[in-house]
Amino acid sequence: MVGKTESMKLFVIVWSLVLGISGGVLAQQSQPLWPEGKVPYEKPIDAETGSPLLTLYPTKSHSNHNGAAVVICPGGGYGGLAVDHEGNQPARWFQEQGVSAFVLQYRLGSQGHHYPTQLADVQRAIRWVRSHAKDYDLDPGRIAVMGFSAGGHLASMAATLYDEMAYDSSDSVDGVSARPDFAILCYPVISMDAEVTHGGSRKNLLGADRVDDDVLAEKLSSEKNVTSETPRTFIFQTNADTSVRAENAVGFYLALRQKEVPAEMHIYQEGPHGVGLYRGDPVLGTWSGLLQHWLRTNFFFAPEPMRAAVKGEVTLDGNPVSWGVLSFYPDDSNLPVTSVRIRRGKYSANEAQGPVVGNARISFEGSIWEATGDANDQAVKLQSLTPSDENPIEVTIESVGKPGGKPVGKPMNFEFRSR
Repeated sequence: MVGKTESMKLFVIVWSLVLGISGGVLAQQSQPLWPEGKVPYEKPIDAETGSPLLTLYPTKSHSNHNGAAVVICPGGGYGGLAVDHEGNQPARWFQEQGVSAFVLQYRLGSQGHHYPTQLADVQRAIRWVRSHAKDYDLDPGRIAVMGFSAGGHLASMAATLYDEMAYDSSDSVDGVSARPDFAILCYPVISMDAEVTHGGSRKNLLGADRVDDDVLAEKLSSEKNVTSETPRTFIFQTNADTSVRAENAVGFYLALRQKEVPAEMHIYQEGPHGVGLYRGDPVLGTWSGLLQHWLRTNFFFAPEPMRAAVKGEVTLDGNPVSWGVLSFYPDDSNLPVTSVRIRRGKYSANEAQGPVVGNARISFEGSIWEATGDANDQAVKLQSLTPSDENPIEVTIESVGKPGGKPVGKPMNFEFRSR
């Protein structure tokens, strides 16, 4: 007869092999969230499912490793787990970005597990990743949580209820913070309000005996729990989603905005629920590229370095540029591009909005038509000072101090030629 421990080990091996075969790669390593005998809210079925469990996609040995990490919560209405297109595939995508990913196999309402078990699982997962930062060469200040559908609700709970004691401490892992530094919510269930929520998710999370408990439902409606300390958030949604209505995503975004939490939301007109990355779709599949830009902009791929104030004058064909933009591309592609607007021949950005210190390439787009009225003076794009010049514009961004307590940018003037 196979005992409980042997059953758990067998499941971990089989689960890893399944992921490895389906992904066409070597088997993934899996890690139970708690030591044996210390799992809160444990049930006999856990020995069969192996839950709660993390499947590991580390990048420590990869050439593009950047020290960031993400805990991914697949969807499934708290009754199942879409472990491939909302788990394995996003994890592989993050590995392509140099990010270590950890897919969470959390416990489900269909297995008799209800709140607060799921919150306990995601809190422990974030703590486990943060407490093992040295083992995987991670920055404990660049850990994200990502969730799809009901997994998006779980991720939103992780982002808003990280201080809630969802379970009793069992070891040193529980001594570290469960707060994620970033949240990524994909067509998420957010509200437990019966008028807005996904009914199956509410039933599975609360349990049949509490499904009509509106007080508990309100407590677990994440838009009600946003504070100024909620981590910056990226949200992806489709307007055509009839399974999880866009009101969920919109409500969370508005709550973030009210609390002045940095946030970005993209709502596509078309697209069904539960698409995952959907990279085969030329329109909807662009959302992961938008996520990539957002992560870079918010210093997820690299720690935030010093930034500098910049200012100067820009001319095109001898005339002050009426309207335009200068973009500063740092040498490190993990750092964000900074764009500064040009108006009436001048540009400036303060220290908080300026480019990162170091070497950068310049690109320019601008027009002098407003000043000349010449039909030939259309907006032009240049990577060099003239169209015939093959040498890129390279500059060194420096911080030159704060005389009188105000940041001062080193003047950089540019004279462009369109012909």
